[in-house]
Amino acid sequence: MTYIAKPSMHHPSLSTNKVGYTRRDYEGRISTLCAGCGHDSISAAIVQACWEMDIEPHRVAKLSGIGCSSKTPDYFLGASHGFNTVHGRMPSVLTGANLANRDLLYLGVSGDGDSASIGLGQFANAMRRSVRMTYIVENNGVYGLTKGQFSATADRGSKSKKGIVNNDSPIDLVGLALQLGATYVARSFSGDKEQLVPLIKGAIGHGGAAFIDVISPCVTFNNHGGSTKSYDYVRQHNEAVSRIDFISQHSEITTAYAPGEVVEVLQHDGSYLRLRKLDDNYDPTNRYAALSYINEHQERGEVVTGLLYLDPLASDLHEALNTCVEPLNSLGVAELCPGSEALAKINASLR
Repeated sequence: MTYIAKPSMHHPSLSTNKVGYTRRDYEGRISTLCAGCGHDSISAAIVQACWEMDIEPHRVAKLSGIGCSSKTPDYFLGASHGFNTVHGRMPSVLTGANLANRDLLYLGVSGDGDSASIGLGQFANAMRRSVRMTYIVENNGVYGLTKGQFSATADRGSKSKKGIVNNDSPIDLVGLALQLGATYVARSFSGDKEQLVPLIKGAIGHGGAAFIDVISPCVTFNNHGGSTKSYDYVRQHNEAVSRIDFISQHSEITTAYAPGEVVEVLQHDGSYLRLRKLDDNYDPTNRYAALSYINEHQERGEVVTGLLYLDPLASDLHEALNTCVEPLNSLGVAELCPGSEALAKINASLR
């Protein structure tokens, strides 16, 4: 695969943050995703959040699985640590890295297929164990790399690109995160940068498992009125010995609306995505009230966005396991091999 490199030179007038970095220093490679993809908007929001928080890029470890969403870590924080795991296994690899070195900030990027299907068990255990991480799901309701089949988050009754109706009940990752014990739960829309950037900043600064479900429309496969999560279209080509898709460029869809308001976002295919932003009086500290609120508005066909739940006294897996503060790679032989007497005590405690 050929990559187009970004110019390494920065304009001298670019402003820097408190640690001396420009916003460009938080970018990565040029995106190879479809033009107008909501995932690129999420990457831009991550870049903005880290720059505003004065985070040194090398302090971040970004991990992903498989899928369009899992390609995106290549497009932000190019100077950070990165690991692309196998399909659905990002949470367990991130957990191991976190336990080995708590000094890094952990950012897990996944998709609705990666987290709600093959990785559902991984997602569940990362949430219930309160692994300190920012877990972002870029949710478009389809498998973009395998021609747009329904994912597990596709709404019942929605139609595929070929007109097939989905008869399966959707998995609500926000509801699962709330039930499983996540201590920071939010939902946003990729086109609402004004809301998404602060949510990401809050998640990075949180002390436990932070989960953000971001509705991120697929510009290629959900290009019809029967879709509930997408807004663009794709041009069909004749089939010869192979199938070729031409993806027409479109401008990014954005929106801005006040807390408590409902907005209908016009999509490129002529359909509408209906969003409700949480009111300023909403109390995010009641887990069960949050579930009730989400379900109530879901019955009205509204997608609630904002900070849905926050535990201000959250703890993480390190506290539960009473692990050492120092990263494992900084420990010497004396700490790692305390001797036969210490080993005998450990073995005796397991009998």
